[in-house]
Amino acid sequence: MTAAPVPAPDSAQRVDLVMEGGGVKGIALAGALEVLEERGYRVNRVAGSSAGSIAGALTTAGIPASTMVQILRETDYREFEDGPWWTRSMLGKGLGILLHNGVHRGTVLARWLEELLVEHAGPGRTGTFADLRYRDPDPEQRLAGPQGYRLVVTASDLTAGRLRYLPTDAEALGSAPEQLRVVDAVRASASIPLFFRPVRWKNVHGRPTVLVDGGMLSNFPVSVFDRPDEQLPRWPTFGIKLSAKPEADFGVENRIRGPLSFGKAVVDTVTGFYDRMHIDASHAVARTIFIDTDAVRPTQFDLSDEERELLYRKGRKAATAFLDGDHEQEAWDFERYVERYRSSPDPRSH
Repeated sequence: MTAAPVPAPDSAQRVDLVMEGGGVKGIALAGALEVLEERGYRVNRVAGSSAGSIAGALTTAGIPASTMVQILRETDYREFEDGPWWTRSMLGKGLGILLHNGVHRGTVLARWLEELLVEHAGPGRTGTFADLRYRDPDPEQRLAGPQGYRLVVTASDLTAGRLRYLPTDAEALGSAPEQLRVVDAVRASASIPLFFRPVRWKNVHGRPTVLVDGGMLSNFPVSVFDRPDEQLPRWPTFGIKLSAKPEADFGVENRIRGPLSFGKAVVDTVTGFYDRMHIDASHAVARTIFIDTDAVRPTQFDLSDEERELLYRKGRKAATAFLDGDHEQEAWDFERYVERYRSSPDPRSH
């Protein structure tokens, strides 16, 4: 199949995006995307986990950000809490975790996404990553791995103990990359541990493989589209993160007072270490839109209209402040970013 063309005309400002996961907080991502769209940015490629992978799938399907906002405003997230009637009680939820390693099936979530992609699909759509091959504007470029697709979805492979970039890691999971269905990859990435049942595939050797939320290992793979260190970026890669802008040491401070706080600190350290190391090494703070969504839990599926509006407004506000600057940050300037962070011979500054 012919590679899908880049949706941006040459006169538009191209941008690659990396979007963090965050459960039901995805409408904040849509709010930020709406501002970028209004300012003339057109998306080449998107990488993300969980909610970031959902927003990425909708974006690369050609759904305008304003339409995405409307979709997420009207979606009843409570329907995603699917499963037998007995999982509605705390005892039933515990039983679901014991029997299936997760409470909810995730079937409704996958069906909801598939219906949206079909509704907005162009002619000849297959629903696989074959639809999302990336064609670089420079015909001399030979892109391999994740950079060769317009959508990259991360999932945590618990069986192998490693992060998977889909579709390029699909072969290790028993599928050709271009035969992998987009919805299946997103469903794996959105498998919030214990909340949703994990996805079970078979690897290339025919043995079972268990996949969960990509955020378990990397919720923010910000450098996935970066060119090698010696090559200057031709357009920006923006990160969109569902947390407030980090302070020193990225705002990480776990106060340990007992076994519960100790356990939380262990989980936070394990799930956040890779991204903190990654961000520090790539100076990604300068190109990241930070949206403070701490007021809402990722699994708060009973969001009120007011909470949805709050998340949406926070997404718009954060993107506007990033582009225009405010009392905390300079206005975005791509040339200045390249000069500061991508022109130094010191590889630590790339």
